[in-house]
Amino acid sequence: MLFFFLFPGSHLQHMNPGNDTQITEFFLLGFSEEPELQPLIFGLFLSMYLITVFGNLLILRAVSSDSHLHTPMYFFLANLSFGDICVTSTTVPKMLWNIQTQSKVITYENCITQMYFFLLFAGLDIFLLTVMAYDRFVAICHPLHYTVIMNPRLCGLLVLVSWIMCVLNSLLQTLMVLGLSFCTTLEISHFFCELNQMIQLACSDTSINNLVMYLAAVLLGGASLAGILYSYSKIVSSIRGISSAQGKYKAFSTCASHLSVVSLFYCTALGVYLSSAATQSSHSSATASVMYTVVTPMLNPFIYSLRNKDIKRALKRIVGVPGT
Repeated sequence: MLFFFLFPGSHLQHMNPGNDTQITEFFLLGFSEEPELQPLIFGLFLSMYLITVFGNLLILRAVSSDSHLHTPMYFFLANLSFGDICVTSTTVPKMLWNIQTQSKVITYENCITQMYFFLLFAGLDIFLLTVMAYDRFVAICHPLHYTVIMNPRLCGLLVLVSWIMCVLNSLLQTLMVLGLSFCTTLEISHFFCELNQMIQLACSDTSINNLVMYLAAVLLGGASLAGILYSYSKIVSSIRGISSAQGKYKAFSTCASHLSVVSLFYCTALGVYLSSAATQSSHSSATASVMYTVVTPMLNPFIYSLRNKDIKRALKRIVGVPGT
C-alpha cells in the first residue's frame, strides 16, 4: 500500500470531534438492497465481467500472435484492451464478492486502493482513445508519411506519456482524499469507491478537492475530447476531398471502429453526469455509470472484431476456424 507507507497516519480520521475512533471501513450500497434481486444482479455482472475479460484477452492474443497486426493501430488497441480488463477488474469482482458474502463492507485501505486504480485505468482509456484518434488522423491525412511519423519509438512514447499522466493524476487525487476527515455517514451509494462519492462523504473542507477534481476533468478529459474532435474534423475534410465513393468508404472504414468506441464511451459518460445532475440520486448515478465502467469495455472487442477483417481473420486462426 504505497499511500499508507508514505502517509502512515493519513487514515486515522475521526468519526466525530473528540472521538478517537479510527475509520476502518465503508459500506458499498450497490444498486439494490432487495434480497430477491441479488442473484439476478450477481449473474448479470458475472456474465458481463467474464465476457469483458475473455473478449479483451482474445484481442490481446490476436494482436500478439498475428504479425499482420503488428502495426501502430493494433498496438494501441492491445493497450486499450488491457486497460479495459483492468478498469473492470478494479470494480466488479469486489461487488460480486460482496453480493456472494452478503456483505457491503470494504476496508478503508481497499477503498482508497480501488479508487486509485479505477482513476488510473479509466484515465488511461481516455488517453489511449485520443492517441488512437491521432493515429487515424496521420493514416488518413498523411498516408505517405504514416510509417515514418508513427514509428515504434513515437508509439511507445505516446503510451508511456499516457501512463505517466494517469499515474500522476490518480496519485494526486488519491493523496488529497487521504487528507479528508469523515464523520458518521460512511455509506457509499455506489458499487465501488468513486472519487466524487468519497468527497461528498467527507465532513472536512472539500473545496480544494472539488477544484482539483474538476480541473483534472477539464484539462485531461476536455483536452482529450478536443484532440479527438480536432483529429476527426481533419479526417472528415480529407475524406471529402477523395473523388471516388469507394475511396471514401475505404478511408472511413479504417476509423469506423474507433469512432464507434469513442462515441460509446463519451456518450455514456456524458449521460451519467447529466442523469445524476438531473435526478440528484446517487443510486441512479451508480446504475448509469455501469455503462462506461462495465458495458463499454465489454462491447469494445465486439466493435473491433465485427468491423475489422484483420481482427476477424486473426481470431478465426486462434479458435481454429478456416479463414474465408
